Amino acid sequence: MRIFIGVTDDNWYKYLKNIQPDEVNFWQPNSNRNFRAIKQGELFLFKLHAPNNFIVGGGIFVRQAFLPLLLTWDAFGVKNGTGSLDEFLTRMNKYRSSDKNNFSDPIISSLILTTPFFFEQSEWIPVPISWSSNIVQGKTYSTDTLEGIHLFNEVQKRLNSNTRVFEQENQYGEPQIITPRLGQGGFRIIVTEAYQRRCAITGEKTLPVLNASHIKPYSKEGPHSINNGMLLRQDIHTLFDRGYITINENHVIEVSRRIKEDYGNGREYYSYHGKLVTILPERKDDKPAKEFLRWHNEHIYAG
Repeated sequence: MRIFIGVTDDNWYKYLKNIQPDEVNFWQPNSNRNFRAIKQGELFLFKLHAPNNFIVGGGIFVRQAFLPLLLTWDAFGVKNGTGSLDEFLTRMNKYRSSDKNNFSDPIISSLILTTPFFFEQSEWIPVPISWSSNIVQGKTYSTDTLEGIHLFNEVQKRLNSNTRVFEQENQYGEPQIITPRLGQGGFRIIVTEAYQRRCAITGEKTLPVLNASHIKPYSKEGPHSINNGMLLRQDIHTLFDRGYITINENHVIEVSRRIKEDYGNGREYYSYHGKLVTILPERKDDKPAKEFLRWHNEHIYAG
């Protein structure tokens, strides 16, 4: 298993430690590089800027996304590490190397982390001996090495019983990763990416009007998982949530007669009736699960 130590903004860390969220966005304003240091489910640790050469917390890496700043704020809000959008913009401009007036809504890199944990100062872990002062962004370690397994064990010692992030197969086994659980922000970003930033039904590409929708609502114990989500245009999302539109198990769109009965209209929506969904995720496991589609058909759809 690999572990990444990322150099972390002190104010970002302090703010998030104070609110203790279920997920965080480790954003990178000037990065257009793909993050390949670790894979989904591996450990991402926070290291403060020098002279505080300590590991102060971390989280489980979910994935990287490149999205407009405003959408990133809409998805994560204060989990971006600031109390307001204005503060987020100010902090972003502090780190941006390009002309800060050229882009009103720049594309930024987001490293989505779930199950974050934050150590008290007395628990801070000194950086490994091999850490160099000229490291700007971070460094990867492996539990196959003495340094890496020592780091892993030191983190484990500091995690309380309510923060069960890792477990081991046996006393001498390789650390095994527990699958990360998405939060609302991560769900929104991952669904947006899985559907190629297009509405599943209409194919609409205008990001500000697209919503990551749960098939089985979270309030009804539907999970924040890609196979329980669809990216829908706002009006389609509203109709889907209220039972005027559904998708059957064969990914065929069904539009309820109730739209015309209740509102005397709906011509645009009826044009989709009987058609296959326009956009679906490429990965089979990411496509809408039949169990959730069936639940929506039976419990939400008005028929």
